[in-house]
Amino acid sequence: MITSSSQVDRGNHHEAFRVRDCALVALATGLSAQNLREFRDGLQRVHEGSIYHHFWGRFLQPQFDEPEYNNDFASWIYHGLHEKALAERLSVIDPTEYEDISSLREDILERVEERLDETEFVAWARVDEQFHFVRSQIVVLDTGKIIEQPEGLAKAVSEMSLGSIFYHFIDARRRTPEKIDDFSAWLLGWGEKYDTLRYSLMAIDPFFSSLKELRRIITSAALLHLGEEAGHE
Repeated sequence: MITSSSQVDRGNHHEAFRVRDCALVALATGLSAQNLREFRDGLQRVHEGSIYHHFWGRFLQPQFDEPEYNNDFASWIYHGLHEKALAERLSVIDPTEYEDISSLREDILERVEERLDETEFVAWARVDEQFHFVRSQIVVLDTGKIIEQPEGLAKAVSEMSLGSIFYHFIDARRRTPEKIDDFSAWLLGWGEKYDTLRYSLMAIDPFFSSLKELRRIITSAALLHLGEEAGHE
């Protein structure tokens, strides 16, 4: 059940889940690339926040690219440089499989270097199709809503904005000490009864789904493990 923060039962020994919303504000880094060598150099120098943005920022932005190119790097290398082979090598990267941004950067650089070693010809993008490395700053908003008990999770998630899904299920993975989503971290405090749901949520890979799909998947998982009645609190 979602209630306003003023309705919290102060006698509850379990911590309520506070629902946040968020938006991303794009910030220029001053780095750009017109060919693959410049892209490699920029990738070596750019702040880690830019790499995070070019993999995850698309979730909160309208997308018009082919779905198989699911990060900004792969998309530009295909559309701007017409390097289909390298675009495909980069498009299969799942950032959730890396320990940190540093190891993700190293793998991208290795794939780019491999392509540079394979060819003497370096493609150039048109001036108006340069790649601009961008960072983003997350702006967090308190919705004033809370979830008092795990049984209210399914209904709460089904009504959340896409910004809330991004903040609690994606961005949380770089904020929580356990590197997990906020829902799973919250359920830790409710005991073993909710372990099955927690493990189910932690097993969801968010990268290859849209935020709408993630909202549906999380809601379905909560309904499955907590019972159909949980969705009608």
